[in-house]
Amino acid sequence: MPSASTPLSNGSPGNGVPTKKPLDASKLKSTRSSILQPVPEPGSAELWAQNVGTDHMVTCRWTVEEAWDAPELKPFGDFTVSPLASCLHYATQCFEGMKVYRGFDNRVRLFRPDRNAKRLATSAKRVSLPDFDDIELVNLIKALVRVDAPRWLPEPGSFRYVRPAMIGTGRQLGVQIPKEATLFIVMVCWPDFSFESPPGVTPRSDLRLLTSRSDTIRAWPGGFGHTKVGANYGPSFASHCEAQAAGYDQVLWLFGDDGQVTEAGASNFFAVVRDQQTSKVQLLTAPLTDKLILDGVTRRSVLELVKARLDGKLEVVETKFTISDLATAWKHGRLLEAFVSGTAFFIKQVSTIRAGDRNLDMPQGEGATEFGVLIKGWLKDIMFGVEDHEWGVVVEEKSVVDK
Repeated sequence: MPSASTPLSNGSPGNGVPTKKPLDASKLKSTRSSILQPVPEPGSAELWAQNVGTDHMVTCRWTVEEAWDAPELKPFGDFTVSPLASCLHYATQCFEGMKVYRGFDNRVRLFRPDRNAKRLATSAKRVSLPDFDDIELVNLIKALVRVDAPRWLPEPGSFRYVRPAMIGTGRQLGVQIPKEATLFIVMVCWPDFSFESPPGVTPRSDLRLLTSRSDTIRAWPGGFGHTKVGANYGPSFASHCEAQAAGYDQVLWLFGDDGQVTEAGASNFFAVVRDQQTSKVQLLTAPLTDKLILDGVTRRSVLELVKARLDGKLEVVETKFTISDLATAWKHGRLLEAFVSGTAFFIKQVSTIRAGDRNLDMPQGEGATEFGVLIKGWLKDIMFGVEDHEWGVVVEEKSVVDK
């Protein structure tokens, strides 16, 4: 008679409970598309629409009974979900944002994909979606890139946006953990927000920020501001539209009665300030401790590069600071620079912050610093293969004719 740990013929352990299957990229099933979509031209309206997917996508179904099915690479297309799907009622969904780059050496790279995969797992846990091995997710991302990059990313110095996401898809009303979920990965044509503008709009290389109203907050301690879940973004759209209607680009989100500076739009925010006591030049950014802000991959990279390459010139300070602190520094000429970081905007300089009834205009020319520009150049070199760095993960491609 078999022991309790002896597998039975159906792959279950001896207690009769089915073995839960992990996410496994090695089991990927591939069906190549027979209809290839046109690739948008650089700078075109189609590119700026941000809704053109590449020829393929990766999907993988999870159920509470069996865990992960074999993932599939298949032609890009729409989903069919039940009107009772958990994601449509209870926001059981999360996502990531990353890019794939065609280097100037013609090789394709992902930038620190392990960080995105780990963060997606954190976000999934926050909304009760299933866990997975982050290495397997990275391998699935590579599989999609390997197939679609040759045709959709032909030009050195260009990129495409990659969106891994997970949604609760089971038919279930009522407050309960999803019993089914779908993980999917798509590649999308994407403009370069760091310096381009839509057709017909005068290009600008800067951002104008409007501080959030006192009756509106983006995130709070103990909430989910540190995760990439849809509930972090949809409620902010109204404030974003108000800022644009007032002539600004993004909202600078404040928190608390003292107006703590957190994020700018959906990006991390940095201020370069000369300390009043020590006269040291400091790079200020909000801390991760209260889980008010996202642990941005670009943010993390900025801080690590500054510590490694600008020691003695720019001091990293992750701390709580307020809009009043910035206004005081600006008044006394100690606010030297501000910029944002993220996947969409990459790194973009801030020219103005509207705080109350006045604009805090960043200094130009003499007295200004350009650390943001310097750091952006370093990161760009890594992303496009000018600098050989462990953060730039090379993906070997399949030939366009290799089916």
